[in-house]
Amino acid sequence: MLHWGNTPQTLAKVMSSFHTRQGGAGDVEATYLICLKTGDHGADGTDLYVEDPDALGRIFVGPYLFFEPELSLILEDDQGVCGYALAALDSKSFYQRYEESWRPRLCEEHPMPEGDPATWSPSQTVHSWYHEPDYHCPEPYAHYPSHMHIDFLARARGHGYGRRMMEVLMERLKSLGSPGVHLGVSIRNVTAMGFYRRLGFEELERVGGPVDGCVYFGKSLAS
Repeated sequence: MLHWGNTPQTLAKVMSSFHTRQGGAGDVEATYLICLKTGDHGADGTDLYVEDPDALGRIFVGPYLFFEPELSLILEDDQGVCGYALAALDSKSFYQRYEESWRPRLCEEHPMPEGDPATWSPSQTVHSWYHEPDYHCPEPYAHYPSHMHIDFLARARGHGYGRRMMEVLMERLKSLGSPGVHLGVSIRNVTAMGFYRRLGFEELERVGGPVDGCVYFGKSLAS
């Protein structure tokens, strides 16, 4: 198991050429690319987000690197950054900061799309999320106030790094006083749901429809 290092900048080196370290603002370009490469329900979203390849990363990666870099882990190999695990200690506080200091710039730079949403491109749909954010937190919130998510390129999958990095982050969240953590998964990403269940996450609720819905999972950190 990986352990949170003695310094905040590095973590223990793992097998082969892979190693982990703390993330930060300098990782924006590489992590946004990973977010794109996994942006189609876990598959490569490059062809979907041609208009704005960074659309997803501005929501699902950037704020974490800037707001809580101590809860950001980066996986690298000899080809460069190939994965990340990100967390927020208190979701409601995180979303409040996002609302006050992150979202205004997104809305200014990316206007709300006009016309019928059914005709919007994937990039335009994400831009609409900038203007109409969803800050949903599953209940019971007091039991699972933290949240986290991970993404890995294909070459980094299947080696156990996802499990290890999540264990490190959960250990860190627990040390900071969090009683539990939740995460959301696309209802179409069956592989990811199986992965989280094997890590001990339990389904909390489902929202949305069978195509665009989200499944929320939670895990207690109390034990």
